Amino acid sequence: MKKLIKDFWNWLKDLTTLDEQAVELHGEAKDRINEVMKELKDVKKAAKNVVNQSKDVVNAVKGDKRRGKKPNNKSKISKTNNSNKKKK
Repeated sequence: MKKLIKDFWNWLKDLTTLDEQAVELHGEAKDRINEVMKELKDVKKAAKNVVNQSKDVVNAVKGDKRRGKKPNNKSKISKTNNSNKKKK
């Protein structure tokens, strides 16, 4: 009887270990999936950037002007609130 109880206890303990391992693996897999999804979003964003850059290269080959930031053609005179007139 004692051996039967001991065998049952060992069997039950082995099942618990498998369940705990399954829960741990599930958590690990879930974390990895989340990380992979984040990386895929980054890759998607980078791929869009590459497509836009390649369009710029094609346009440059065609002879089109470069797109981008407009040149700053503002006057070099800075505006101030100081008045040249003296108050009396």
